[in-house]
Amino acid sequence: MSRAALFLLRRLAGYALLLAAASSCAYLLSAAVLDPTGNYAAQQPPPSPQTVERQLAERNLDPDVPLGRRYLVWASGAVTGDLGQTWDGRPVSAELADRAAASTRLLVLGAAVGAVAGVAWGAWAGARKDGAGDTAATLGAVLLISVPPLVVAVVLQTLAIGLNTASGEALLRTAGEAPPGSGLADQVRYMVLPTVALALPLAAVVSRYQRGLMADEAGADYVRTARAKGLTRGRALRGHALRTSLVPASTYVAYTAAAMFTGAVFVERVFGRHGVGGMLVEAVEAGDVNAAAAACAFGAVCVVAAGAVADTLRVALDPRVRS
Repeated sequence: MSRAALFLLRRLAGYALLLAAASSCAYLLSAAVLDPTGNYAAQQPPPSPQTVERQLAERNLDPDVPLGRRYLVWASGAVTGDLGQTWDGRPVSAELADRAAASTRLLVLGAAVGAVAGVAWGAWAGARKDGAGDTAATLGAVLLISVPPLVVAVVLQTLAIGLNTASGEALLRTAGEAPPGSGLADQVRYMVLPTVALALPLAAVVSRYQRGLMADEAGADYVRTARAKGLTRGRALRGHALRTSLVPASTYVAYTAAAMFTGAVFVERVFGRHGVGGMLVEAVEAGDVNAAAAACAFGAVCVVAAGAVADTLRVALDPRVRS
């Protein structure tokens, strides 16, 4: 087995342990803090105390049962894909699977657009270190980093409404999801705004890191040697400095993109997406332990997947890992 394959296998084993630990912490925290009993009292007519006690016991939500025992029941089901039931008896696994598809599409597109835009933005600014272009890029990035994702989403939605009103057509869909069977053009109209709302903050953060890497590499000896051999400054930077800077940038971009799940919670609410972010908010509001733990576990999966992507990119870009 090659050195690169062994490296990836070791990293995957570590990620598996990380996922188990993060998911367990998510459940223990949810079970210790959330209380679903208030939902039963709000029902009309309210069920009897005996009925409430029986349903809580059936769904592993009884707060009178020791936390350790409830965790063992949840963990034994989780390893087989059974994440328990919501407070009103719906299978959590089915609910998560339904919502995860929408969130995954949004997160992958947002991460891809944000990463590419951020690297290009930062590389362009780094190649113009201390110039007017660098200053303008810095100001734009700082502005986006300072604005909460919720505000970015609302501003984009407001601008899109104005654009649709001015054009007299629904050029961009400002809420909801494409109905089943919709064509590609209609699906794109629904995805543009939430994707851009997620991608812009990521691009701003990545651009600052990439700008520093590119500025350092632009003055390296090997870049000056390439220029002495006849390459233009642009070709030397693109062919040598940019490629070298992508090795550390790939790890940073991947883990930064994993943090997008927090921003996705707000973006999904603003644009009416039926995703895991909305599931998490609804679960916390309802004190729904199993649903909240499942949504947090999905966030842990995003982090682990980002780490795996970062390691794969590192193997592809850095020959020292393969040798």
